[in-house]
Formats: sequence, C-alpha cells, structure tokens
Amino acid sequence: MSAKPPVRSGRGPTELRQVSVELGYNPNAEGSALVRWGATQVLATVSIESQLPRHLRGTNSQSGWLTAEYALLPRSTAQRVQRERLYPGGRTQEIQRLVGRALRSSVNLALFKGKTLTVDTDVLVADGGTRCAAILAGYLALHNAADGLVYRGEVDEWPLLHEVAAVSVGLVGGESRVDLDYEEDATAEVDLNVVATGEGAIVEVQGGSEERPVPAEQYVTLIATGVSAVERLLEAVRPQLR
Repeated sequence: MSAKPPVRSGRGPTELRQVSVELGYNPNAEGSALVRWGATQVLATVSIESQLPRHLRGTNSQSGWLTAEYALLPRSTAQRVQRERLYPGGRTQEIQRLVGRALRSSVNLALFKGKTLTVDTDVLVADGGTRCAAILAGYLALHNAADGLVYRGEVDEWPLLHEVAAVSVGLVGGESRVDLDYEEDATAEVDLNVVATGEGAIVEVQGGSEERPVPAEQYVTLIATGVSAVERLLEAVRPQLR
C-alpha cells in the first residue's frame, strides 16, 4: 500500500504560498530584494562592473553580460550545509545557470555595453522551490536596480524587457499541484520548474518524471498550469514594486 501524499495546510492544489517582497534590502548593492515565499527566504543582490567577463573580452561585443550565482547558506536547511568555498557543486552550477538564463532573457543588455551584471542569490531559509524563489528575487533585484539607474540618468530607457518568474509544478500522489514545498517536492512523481514571462511566454522548463514516464498530453497540461501560476505570482508581487 503506497504512502499517502503530504497534505497541504490550507492550500488548494493550484494555490500559491504567500509571497512578500522587500526591495532595497541591501543598501550597498545597485539593486536588491528579499523574497519570503512560504517558509523559503531568498536574498538577491545586483552588482554592476565596468568590464566584461573573460570569454567576451576582445570580441567587439556590442552589449553587456549578466551572470548569476546561487548558494544555500549553512543553516538554510535542517542540517548545516557546507559552504562551497572553492568550486560550486553540480547542483549549485545547474541552478545558477538556470537563474542566469532566466534573468538574461529579461534584460536589454545592449544598454550595458562593456559591463557585467552579477546577480547573487542566497537562500536564507529553504523549504522547497528555492531555485524558483531565486529567479523571482533576482528579477525583483534587477527591477530595483533599474529604478535607480533610470532615476540617476545612467540608462536612457527602461532596461527590462519583460517580467520573469518561475513556479514549480508536479504530480504528488497522482494529483497536480503547483508551488511544491519541501515535503511535496521530496515525494513528487513529477517535478517541473516552469520559467515564464508575465505575458505567458515560456522561457524554460526544467525537470521531469521521478518514476514512470509522463504521457505527453499530461506533461503539456502541467506546463500550462505552471505558466498560469507564474502569471498569478507576478500579479501578486506587482503591487509590492511601487
């Protein structure tokens, strides 16, 4: 007899956890945002340097570059996580590449010629969906940075091309659910991270089946559910940007 799937505390299967945003949390950074998403908390900061990364130097590039870093802080989880002091592990590299791709899609890098934007995303408390929270926090930190750049006249136009966020979606005990917390994520038969824009365009889908193959029709439905959840997530945080 299979174990019962974890029960959601007061949430329906398509209901997001509560999200709150604090922009400008780190006054030393060009832009920053603290995201509290359910029990998960992620701090993102934006740093802008007047040089390109090594792989773009000497290439006559007409635009800038954006890179992202991701880290779990030592007591973000129930057991202490070792700091990755020299080289990030495989999981960390996978996540920060996802975050970087998602955020690069949202920035007009032609306005940052010869510059590098580094978005650092640090997980303070982890309870599932940390990579999705990192993408949201990174986008909001970029929004915070863009406000300052436009206000100070350092860019001539709004540098963000579109809103971007990500939401996890999966099958837990055969039931379709969005925004999985840690307990749900640990038992999901299918776990996807859907990155999309506020207009419903897909940036990337990461993940797959943990057990049996997923019928194509069901897979497509899960992605559509994730896109809809991203739109609702951005609707929830939009008023907090003012």
